[in-house]
Amino acid sequence: MKRIVGFFGLLSFFTLAAGPVNGQQIGKYVPIPAGSDADHAITEINGATDPAQKLALIDKFSSTLGQGDMAILADDLYVTYYLAQKNYEKAFEYGDKLFALDPDNFSNAMNMVRAASEKGDTDKLMAYGEKVPGILQRFKASTAPSGIEADNWERQKGATLESNKDNILYIQQAMFLGVYRTANAAKRAALLSHFAELFPDSPYANQALGVAATSYQQAQNVPKMLEVANGVLAKDPNNIGMLLLLSDYYSEKGEQLDKAEAWAKKAITLLGTAAKPEGVTDEQWQQQVSLQKGLALSSLGQVNIQKKDNAQAVDNFKAASPLLKADDGSYGRNQYRLGFALLNLKRNAEAKDAFAQSASVNSAYKALAQAKLKTFDAVAAKKKS
Repeated sequence: MKRIVGFFGLLSFFTLAAGPVNGQQIGKYVPIPAGSDADHAITEINGATDPAQKLALIDKFSSTLGQGDMAILADDLYVTYYLAQKNYEKAFEYGDKLFALDPDNFSNAMNMVRAASEKGDTDKLMAYGEKVPGILQRFKASTAPSGIEADNWERQKGATLESNKDNILYIQQAMFLGVYRTANAAKRAALLSHFAELFPDSPYANQALGVAATSYQQAQNVPKMLEVANGVLAKDPNNIGMLLLLSDYYSEKGEQLDKAEAWAKKAITLLGTAAKPEGVTDEQWQQQVSLQKGLALSSLGQVNIQKKDNAQAVDNFKAASPLLKADDGSYGRNQYRLGFALLNLKRNAEAKDAFAQSASVNSAYKALAQAKLKTFDAVAAKKKS
């Protein structure tokens, strides 16, 4: 099965948010009495601007005051310091120590996701991100501490979750974009599917599944591609990427042709009213819409060929040609298909031109088109002899 491009090209326009914001604490609360030695030490650490001096002060705090629950603060100080210095391995080291002391420390999970994202370590990104749903679920289910009324505690939890809303979104975005950049298609697909399971209510969940479906296609795992793509459409019937993916697959296979035709036509209709995403230029959006419309028209042309309506196929392939010109793979395939539709109509001169256009670009159809052109040359040579 050939790779189809353009279904999730808009993702390349997205960038990671600036970073986490301050939010109310989720995890073990460690009080710092005002005027205490710990209070003075932390104030001095926070005020130090020289990195070497700051680290020496953290070392001193850890060795003298960082006992019991204060070890949580010491490890957090180390994480913050090493993250600022972009020493990610040391940040991970102290982050793991902090999790051993306080497994539900949401701030630490956020910092670890940030460190893994900045380092480009997908495995650690997923490993630390996997902790977040459990942390949040346990916090939501937690009962009121001693001395706090249940109603008041529920209000406090709601306020805390609201104050961390942007941080939760940051974690989801960092994971999504980090996994999206995974080079191996099979691994990318599996990780994105897992991400959607971890964060089913995330605004990135459907996008993750959409990319997972196309990634399974690239990995030639057809059963998983169909499973994920149909699952996305069940929840989001107007998902243009999945409409295109499924119409392309079934039109190529010659199966479920009525559905393939309906999906392609629906995609074209939706593209006519689709809203441009925020952060995407008019030019980028027009390129995306044109490419996707071209893919839909090419799928319709392939349905037409399967149904022996070659004249309509030619019309659809010709309409798709200029829209797909910017993408060699899609254009090469479309012109190759067009050549066959024209051959079926015995319009051989036009068919030869279509095959020549297919052979003129670097695509999976280049060699196939060149082979077809040789048959024209062979026929011409035979006529001359």
